[in-house]
Amino acid sequence: MAISIVHQAKKIACHGAVLGLILCTGPNLLRAQAPDPQAAQKPAAPAWAAPGSATHTQVAPPADFHRPSKNFDTPIGIFDGQSDIGSALVPGSASYDASKNQYTIHSAGYNVWYTRDEFRFLWKKISGDVSLAADIAFPDPSGYDDRKAVLVIRQDLDDGSKEVVAALHGAGMIQLAQRPEKNIRVKDMEYRIGGRGRPGGASPDSLVPVFARRIGIEKRGDFFSLFVSLEGEPMHPFGPPIELHIDGPFYVGIGFCSHLPEKSDTAVLSDVILENSAGKVR
Repeated sequence: MAISIVHQAKKIACHGAVLGLILCTGPNLLRAQAPDPQAAQKPAAPAWAAPGSATHTQVAPPADFHRPSKNFDTPIGIFDGQSDIGSALVPGSASYDASKNQYTIHSAGYNVWYTRDEFRFLWKKISGDVSLAADIAFPDPSGYDDRKAVLVIRQDLDDGSKEVVAALHGAGMIQLAQRPEKNIRVKDMEYRIGGRGRPGGASPDSLVPVFARRIGIEKRGDFFSLFVSLEGEPMHPFGPPIELHIDGPFYVGIGFCSHLPEKSDTAVLSDVILENSAGKVR
């Protein structure tokens, strides 16, 4: 019987498989390769999570769609812990270089917008007023335009948390956003300021986007203000503040979202300052 099986295997080895078995072409050898259980269990990104394109519009997730965040109480730099908010399909990671006061964050995640978020978040749990600022860079120039490096003040670590977010997008847009209640859609103010050395678009003589290098967020009572340095000048308030009440203690920190549900990207946030007081953004 064994001789018959080997004989048939030799005849059909060029087809690669019979009845779910992958056949080796070596002499007198028949070997089955088991499927990868992790590949079989990995969920696919739903169609609504695909980024917008000429043929597809990204939309909000279904109202009942949530994933529990994965939280790690391991200190990193000035932060007490980190989380994969919303548990993107590709796990995130982060590292800290103390000599440069520099955080490198790797994260997938379909968006930080709509009614829930997916991003890697480095956080500290505090109460009261806050000043937070960072230089931001995207090492991969080919990353998705709508990827977001973020400074975040949020009520909890759930994916639909009440929050205020200052963001720098991959194409240069600056944003101050809020989710005023849990699990509702984000509202925001967006700033696109063209010209060389400024955020939000290409200069007149170049198709390469240009960026603000440093953004900040200040919480003063129930008012949250965006701070920006456009061309290396001292940081200054940018646009009107948001008014929102967030109970203490809450979570303050930095994060990144690739805007791609199944593909990780990288942001580098450096010269990070976090003060438990207003008026310290610099």
